[in-house]
Amino acid sequence: MITRRWAAFLMAVGVWTWVIWPRFGLAIYRDDRSFDGGTPTSFLWVHALLIGASLLIGTVVGGLGVRAWRAVPERVLPEKTAVTEK
Repeated sequence: MITRRWAAFLMAVGVWTWVIWPRFGLAIYRDDRSFDGGTPTSFLWVHALLIGASLLIGTVVGGLGVRAWRAVPERVLPEKTAVTEK
């Protein structure tokens, strides 16, 4: 079973992915090598594919983190045992 700490880590990876990759995509889009006379170059297409794949993977990893967080109880309490009198 996964711990809440690992679940939080997975969610953080998902958030980090969505913070970093769109900014990188904007930088690639603005790069002089992205277009040749208004036509997208292979430089742009390859990076767009890599960014899209990274966002997809980050979304899946973050989603798994959310599911794991919800599946793990906040804390596990010891079972109450009935005290029997003799």
